[in-house]
Amino acid sequence: MSFARFIAKRIYANTDEKRQISRPAIRIALAGIIIGMAVMIISIAVVMGFKSEVSSKVVGFGSHIQVLSLTQGDDYELLPVLTTDSLECIIRKQPEVKDVQRFATKMGMLKTKDDFRGIQFKGIDSGYDLSFFRQYLKQGEIPSFSSEEATNQLLVSQRIASDLQLQAGDKVYAYFVNEKGMRARRFTVCGIYETHLTEYDRNVVMTDIYTIRKLNNWDSEMSTGFEITINDFDRVDDVTQALGNKINKVYDKNGCLYGVFSIRQLAPHIFSWLGVLDMNVIMILVLMICVASFTVMSGLLIVMLERINMIGILKSLGATNSTVRQVFINFSIMLVGRGMLWGNLIGLAFCFLQSQFHLIRLDPSVYYLDAVPIRFDWLLFLLVNAITLIVSFLVIFGSSYMMSISRPAQTMRFE
Repeated sequence: MSFARFIAKRIYANTDEKRQISRPAIRIALAGIIIGMAVMIISIAVVMGFKSEVSSKVVGFGSHIQVLSLTQGDDYELLPVLTTDSLECIIRKQPEVKDVQRFATKMGMLKTKDDFRGIQFKGIDSGYDLSFFRQYLKQGEIPSFSSEEATNQLLVSQRIASDLQLQAGDKVYAYFVNEKGMRARRFTVCGIYETHLTEYDRNVVMTDIYTIRKLNNWDSEMSTGFEITINDFDRVDDVTQALGNKINKVYDKNGCLYGVFSIRQLAPHIFSWLGVLDMNVIMILVLMICVASFTVMSGLLIVMLERINMIGILKSLGATNSTVRQVFINFSIMLVGRGMLWGNLIGLAFCFLQSQFHLIRLDPSVYYLDAVPIRFDWLLFLLVNAITLIVSFLVIFGSSYMMSISRPAQTMRFE
């Protein structure tokens, strides 16, 4: 053990509070570091959890990318596009594309004896990935949708089921308007899900793509568009641009223009809100690092002033400025290291308990989630720890330099 580290360890381990005024300051500095680290860890985990959970729900309803028509009909709805196998092959050739699925939509109305509701009916086929809805299924079962025949089955949200007083297995009539007038269909509610994503839960029900095509008088190659899933959501803008270069503003044989849109473009209000959270967490990190640095600096200066006689004695015995500085740098490293260790442990423990037991609940109508979400991003945790260490070292080095340049004769007479 070096001489500087030995002296620093003795100062740090000295617990004689009657002879020290610095002990409360050291405790305050330690508490500041612990609280700062814990708050930073929790803030990152919560914000990343929010972004991950909300994004996954929006993507669950609309996938990462959609190919739609840029041409609008007389009723202000988008005209259908030809979703041919050749176009699907072009899309699948993109390296990042994981899956491609057809879908069709139709506005209609669900009506019970006591109430009615305007709804968007989304038609899908048997190859559609319904794992997202299985995750949030509350009642009944996931229907077997088809592109070959009408099963007359519905998958509805808990919000719609509650408003219309429906249960799994109930029959309900749906009414649609087209150029031929009013058309009615009788459906069976097979499954009820709840995602808490209010904007979608209250407006969308799932049924057969065959039924929607028949109601719209479309043939088997016509759909509202493609939904495209990619491997890495962080690259959604790049993949959208790459597909747009091949598909955008290309006419199909019916005269409709193709357009490629990312989910960020289709739901800009939600992703803008999530973007604001990034700025909030940055402000929290900056404030907490500043608080921790200030408490370390103030605590170190108090210790230095209390040990100013010791500094003079060390220098009179031949200690250099570098040796004196190393004493207080080692002392500060012990303090910061202990604070960061406990801060990380407390922050990670809270995150683990919240992720497992959902201790803090939320209003899902406001936040789209019923509990504070947690996501463990270890790379960001390490980055925050590294930045805190660097800032703390700069503060410690600057503070220790002030006392290392003092003169022995003056410091030994200091009371």
